[in-house]
Amino acid sequence: MDEVGRGALAGPVTVGVVVVDASVRAAPSGVRDSKLLTPAARQALVPRLRRWATAHAVGHAEPDEIDRHGIIGALRLAGRRALTALPEMPPCVLLDGSHDWLTPPGPRGGETEGTTVFLTEPLFELDAVRGRPTEPSPTEPFHGQPEVRTLVKADLRCAAVAAASVLAKVERDAIMVARSADFPRYRWCDNKGYAAPDHLAALAELGACEQHRRSWSLPGVSAGNDVPEDAFLGGDLLDELLDLTDPRDPTALLDPAGLRDPAGLALDVDGR
Repeated sequence: MDEVGRGALAGPVTVGVVVVDASVRAAPSGVRDSKLLTPAARQALVPRLRRWATAHAVGHAEPDEIDRHGIIGALRLAGRRALTALPEMPPCVLLDGSHDWLTPPGPRGGETEGTTVFLTEPLFELDAVRGRPTEPSPTEPFHGQPEVRTLVKADLRCAAVAAASVLAKVERDAIMVARSADFPRYRWCDNKGYAAPDHLAALAELGACEQHRRSWSLPGVSAGNDVPEDAFLGGDLLDELLDLTDPRDPTALLDPAGLRDPAGLALDVDGR
């Protein structure tokens, strides 16, 4: 599994999951962490990755859920939604990084750093009437059978995690481009909700809209400064999607030593 959108100021946080087993062949050529690929290369990989994996899914948590549960709780919720969408629960989940954000805190498991977490109960309570998993909650104990493992730089070392990153990135980008049509002056078609100069300038001028993470200390926005009606007017969608990072050097535009998210937490080097 891998996530995108953690460090954005607007839009959902998104988690991709790609399932592989001993029967799959080598990964499609060119698969790598989504940050190192151009938008066109990511888009071209999607159908190949879907054919390669034994199963795949993407889950989202919306801005109001991020405000309600916090970013880690929202990540957990998006991850559970992705797992619920799979035809069958995998026995093990590998997360990129050293932080187990999929397991809730509590006596049955915690948000651990670089450890393996074993869970022994069913992952989700089943709806007896419909035979479908109920909507997962980020605050309830993670009824689950997957063994959760973490691996630093898994998106560079594991093809399945890289594939999950690509699927999540492509789907979230498409969501932000679609929402940019309703809020064109924030230029989400370019910046995908991250803290790009054009997005920050629009925030300072217009304030926050319903797609922003209002519980965060948004740059240039005072509490209660909501978007005016004219934010919906004007603006053109670009023909091409532009990334914030240079695929040849994903750290070129970022200063990992000084980068912080609006909640005051250190971000990954890719700004997620």
